[in-house]
Amino acid sequence: MRKLAWLILSGAMLTVVPAYAQTYDPHFPICMKLIVWGGGEYHDCSFTSLAQCAASASGRSAQCLVNPYFVRPSTQPAGRVPRQQRVY
Repeated sequence: MRKLAWLILSGAMLTVVPAYAQTYDPHFPICMKLIVWGGGEYHDCSFTSLAQCAASASGRSAQCLVNPYFVRPSTQPAGRVPRQQRVY
């Protein structure tokens, strides 16, 4: 019985597939998608403007994209906001 349990457990551990990391950096609004020789892709999300990305992508097999996971800074003030007094 122990051998069967060990066999099932080891078989389950061998079928686990590693997860891929997130390719988009949420801190930058522009990403460059590079086509890597051999059929792969690489995303470089370290640009703050399309012009900056376009200058870096010039002469390469790359294109600039808007980062779909960019987190915009909040416009709300930090800290507590005082309540308005109601007038009856």
